[in-house]
Amino acid sequence: MPYANQPTVKITELTDENVKFVIENTDLAVANSIRRVFMSEVATIAIDWIQIDANSSVLHDEFIAHRVGLIPLTSDDIVDKMQYSRDCTCDDFCPECSVELTLDVRCTEDQTRQVTSHDLLSTNPRVIPVTSKSRDSDPNDYAEQENILLVKLRKGQELRLRAYAKKGFGKEHAKWNPTAGVSFEYDPDNALRHTVYPRPEEWPKSEYSEIEEDEVQAPYDPNGKPERFYYNVESCGSLRPETIVMSALAVLKKKLSDLQTQLSHEIQSDVLTIN
Repeated sequence: MPYANQPTVKITELTDENVKFVIENTDLAVANSIRRVFMSEVATIAIDWIQIDANSSVLHDEFIAHRVGLIPLTSDDIVDKMQYSRDCTCDDFCPECSVELTLDVRCTEDQTRQVTSHDLLSTNPRVIPVTSKSRDSDPNDYAEQENILLVKLRKGQELRLRAYAKKGFGKEHAKWNPTAGVSFEYDPDNALRHTVYPRPEEWPKSEYSEIEEDEVQAPYDPNGKPERFYYNVESCGSLRPETIVMSALAVLKKKLSDLQTQLSHEIQSDVLTIN
C-alpha cells in the first residue's frame, strides 16, 4: 500500500445528519475498509428482546416484533458505557447491559388509532426512539417529527409489550447499523474507466467533477490509481455522524493493532520452534 502511511483528511460538510469528507494519499483497500467499518462495526443500541403480552391487532406477533426491533434508538451518550450482553455477569437483563422499553396502547374510540414510536417509553432518558428526541425539550418541534408507524388499531384492539434494547453492531444485524447510507466515490470523471457507460453523455455528473461543462468524462488514464476518496456518511439518528466516523476509525485501528500483536506472537513462536 504505497500511500497508506501519509493520508490527509478534509471535512467539507458537517450537519446533524451527515458528514462529507475527502481522504487523499491512501490506498483503495484502506479507504474501502473504512467504508465497511462505518456500516458493520460501529456499536449502537437496538431492541433485541421483546415479550408481547397482548396483541389483538391485524399484525401477528413476529411482524410487530420485527418492526419494533428496527426502530433506531439514541445511543450517543451511553453506548460506550454499556457492556455487550454476552460479556455481562448478570443472569438475564440489568442496567449495565440493557435498557427496558414498554408500549401499552388500547384503542377506545371509533377513529383508527395509530401506534407509533412515540408510544414506546424508555426507562432510560438517554435511550429513546430517534423521533422522540424533542419530546421533552420542545414539544412544538416534536409535533413536526415523523413518528415511525408500527400498526393501526381499531376500537377494542390493543397492543401491549415489553422490550429490552442491547448493545450490538451491524455485522450481527442491520438494526445496529448506525448509518442510513454511506456513499463512496474515487473517480468522479471516470478517468480510470472502472465503469463503462453505454452513453456517457446521459450519465449524471458527480458533484466532485472537475471537467468542463461540455465534457462528459475525462480522458482515459491507463496509469492512474485511486488516491482521492469522497465520502458522505449519513446517520440514521442513533449516533451523530462525527461519532460514527471517529468510532469506526478507533475500531479499525484496534483491529490492525491486534493483528500486529498476533503476528508478532506467531513470528516469535516460529523462531522458538526452529531453535
